Amino acid sequence: MLTIRRGHERGYADHGWLKSFHSFSFAGYHDPEHVHFSVLRVINEDRVAPGQGFGQHGHRDMEIFSYVLGGELAHRDTLGNGSAIGPGRVQIMTTGTGVEHSEFNHSSSEPVHFLQIWLFPRERHLTPRYAEKDFTEADKRGRLCLILSPDGRDGSLTLQQDAFIYATLLDGEEHASLALAAGRQSYVHVVRGELTVNGERLAGGDALMLVDEPEVSLAQGEAAEVLVFDLPEIAAA
Repeated sequence: MLTIRRGHERGYADHGWLKSFHSFSFAGYHDPEHVHFSVLRVINEDRVAPGQGFGQHGHRDMEIFSYVLGGELAHRDTLGNGSAIGPGRVQIMTTGTGVEHSEFNHSSSEPVHFLQIWLFPRERHLTPRYAEKDFTEADKRGRLCLILSPDGRDGSLTLQQDAFIYATLLDGEEHASLALAAGRQSYVHVVRGELTVNGERLAGGDALMLVDEPEVSLAQGEAAEVLVFDLPEIAAA
């Protein structure tokens, strides 16, 4: 079964310094039809104005990763980590028993454009941890590049959940596919550009949810950047 969620159907919040699209219920946006998909809880597409950001705040019992599309995001946390994250760099944080962090745009002229993504962890009260890594355009060009996995295979970052997350860049004749094992589901989020996924034409901000499908097939990209989630069938409680 294929279900399309168009980008314009997402929730939207404009706080002046922050403009954000919400794929799932978040903060003041509540949609009972889109609270989560499997263990995927949040996909926020955020744009943070120059000189602005998220002050120090806390999280618990969630896997949180950022995927930067433009600009540079300055990260600080109570685990002692501090870095500037630009396009191609992925950060992952296991909040577990509790972490406080801040994310800030230090540029005086350029906004930061990034995806903030949350997944339920495999269990509660895990030890907090943080990691980050660059995934180049060459890593993602014309193929599904594994960026997060439960065991850190193939150079991916480790995620505390039975989920595999891929990124790809597709243009023209480039194509990619992912076989889905029995009992697995997939969520495809089009970051930008256009492409065809399992016969459906999608554009930036659109998503395709796949249940009881044997594979994800991506083709006919036009400057397409895409995240593909391979997820367990059983949704988190």
